[in-house]
Amino acid sequence: MKSLILITSLALVPTLASAAGTHEGSHDHPMGSPATQGETKTVEVTMRETDDGAMVYEPAELSFAAGETVRLVITNKGELEHEFVMDTVEANAKHKELMAKFPEMEHEDPNAVRLQPGETGEILWTFTNAGEFEFACLMLGHYESGMHGPLNVTKS
Repeated sequence: MKSLILITSLALVPTLASAAGTHEGSHDHPMGSPATQGETKTVEVTMRETDDGAMVYEPAELSFAAGETVRLVITNKGELEHEFVMDTVEANAKHKELMAKFPEMEHEDPNAVRLQPGETGEILWTFTNAGEFEFACLMLGHYESGMHGPLNVTKS
């Protein structure tokens, strides 16, 4: 019996290590796909905390046209680590639940960037499908402190 428990435990170790480490993989992105070229415009996004304890993005809302390729330049001007994740509201909610279980999980997805205070990162993205999406910080407590906003993609 002890051997069976040990074998089962060892079989789970890679899964737990992966979930607590980085988050990567091939996800279907309903809003579009990573781009390598074809930039049409640059949009700067700032992440920070306010004096009253809220966590915000500036601008608070993003809107693009389907077919548009955008370079998002994201800067963490706050005092805490933050992330910027673009996805559907439903996918972000599921991902946020996973982040609550594994708070040290980091992202290596092309639709996300995680930044220490003072760091700047970029996402080059082509928005191909019209719809209502969301950008958010899924780190524990950040979403609840206001760190999310609508990302609308309109028909071109």
